[in-house]
Amino acid sequence: MSNTPHELSEEFPAQADQIKSLRTTNAHFAKLADTYHEVNRAVHRAETDVEPTSDAHMADLRKQRLHLKDQIAAALSAANN
Repeated sequence: MSNTPHELSEEFPAQADQIKSLRTTNAHFAKLADTYHEVNRAVHRAETDVEPTSDAHMADLRKQRLHLKDQIAAALSAANN
């Protein structure tokens, strides 16, 4: 499969090391990151018609991905403070 856009390392390139660290030391963060990865893959599969879906379902997946990204950004910010 081709490179999937919106990977966390691409979304937060300056925090790539922090993401790796938090995934191993913070169970909640690891769950957020894993869920983000799953939803991101589902979006990519739908966008590339590997697993076609309705427009409404696609919109829901994208909203879920954005919500997870916001939670991850907040966790990264809190870890810096």
